Amino acid sequence: MKRYLTLALFALMAFAGHAQEAAAPDPLQVKETEFNFGKIPQGKPVFHVFEVVNTGATPLVLSNVQASCGCTTPEWEKEKPIAPGAKSTIKVGYNAASHGVFEKFITISYNGSGSKIIKIKGDVWQAPAGAAPANPSVDFLKQQLNN
Repeated sequence: MKRYLTLALFALMAFAGHAQEAAAPDPLQVKETEFNFGKIPQGKPVFHVFEVVNTGATPLVLSNVQASCGCTTPEWEKEKPIAPGAKSTIKVGYNAASHGVFEKFITISYNGSGSKIIKIKGDVWQAPAGAAPANPSVDFLKQQLNN
């Protein structure tokens, strides 16, 4: 019985010691993890620039920035490491080809094993079909110019 009690005590101490180990802080900090474009017209591409900061002690390399679909295009400096304490940007574009509410995720992969997700969202409105209604004032001005 003493053996089991002693073994349980050692196991509890080992677990408590493991729980006290702090995880290393994430060196890649994003100023904002989500951006809402609000209402945008269909067919008019929009862009937003996300700012990232290296809060670690070693340079960060953004190995890949991948969007969840082809309608979203991220741009970043692929070959240039981000020095400790330095900032960089990721420009994310959305083509607004389809109307309706959208929510797209962009995964940032860095230093081989780290990753972080940022998000864009908004609502694409569709222009009404057909020409704009006739405006009598415009017709009057056209007649005046032609005379």
